[in-house]
Amino acid sequence: MQRAEWSFEAIGAPWRISTPGEISDATRDAVTARIDAFDAVYSRFRADSLVTRIAEAPGTWSFPRDAAPLFSLYRSLYTATEGAMSPLVGARLENLGYDRDYTLQARNEAVDVPAWDDIMQWDGSRLTTSAPVLVDVGAAGKGYLVDLVAEVLRDGGVDEYLVDASGDLLHHGDEPVRVGLEHPLDPDQAIGVCELQNASICASATNRRAWGDGLHHILDATTGEPTSTVTATWAVASSGLVADGLATALFFAAAPALSVDFTFDYVRMFPDSRVEYSRTFPGELFT
Repeated sequence: MQRAEWSFEAIGAPWRISTPGEISDATRDAVTARIDAFDAVYSRFRADSLVTRIAEAPGTWSFPRDAAPLFSLYRSLYTATEGAMSPLVGARLENLGYDRDYTLQARNEAVDVPAWDDIMQWDGSRLTTSAPVLVDVGAAGKGYLVDLVAEVLRDGGVDEYLVDASGDLLHHGDEPVRVGLEHPLDPDQAIGVCELQNASICASATNRRAWGDGLHHILDATTGEPTSTVTATWAVASSGLVADGLATALFFAAAPALSVDFTFDYVRMFPDSRVEYSRTFPGELFT
């Protein structure tokens, strides 16, 4: 069956939504508005966003209701990774050159990543900070936005879809889709295939958003440095939020530690090309 494809750019990445029929103009407008609303809160690349204002002065800041699941996930993964995965790496990322102007030039001054409890408190709807802090939700935010876009699609009567936000995918429908696992060192090759159905798969790799000598966007908050122990990860979970967050957390914690609070499948690839994966991973890996 021929499917309709809607492609567009959002939050600095190409998106593609595949559906059995064309999406109505009203639903497309609602999707665009939902993405813009999310970006206005969480983008550290916008001068007018809420997180940019939080970086300017301490205070108590009210967030929309969609923030509760996001901060809850971050807190769980912050604990599970012993502080390595943190939403407080924003200033350090800017210091390393991944900033609003994409200078991609590391600066000489040192910037420490603060501990969560030392600088902020989250009460479920409001964030209280004791000092200026640049919150960065990039490790789980795009996957969560995929969930929110899917919610808009369902509200518009679209019950079958594949939302693909540049490596963060969410599928719903009767027929599974085959998703290739891109080799992190050769984008023309795949290390395996995932059979995705009514679930999300999110990927993360150190070769994406990389610059300079060993610099990339996946920071260990306990050291403030880009991680080097894992090369790429893929996580399959019931939602984009969880899959995206776990894809980052797997750089810092083994699956058993994360399985205490989350149900998921995964693949991890290491710098020596060794691959680790869950026994129930829905697909196959190539040898």
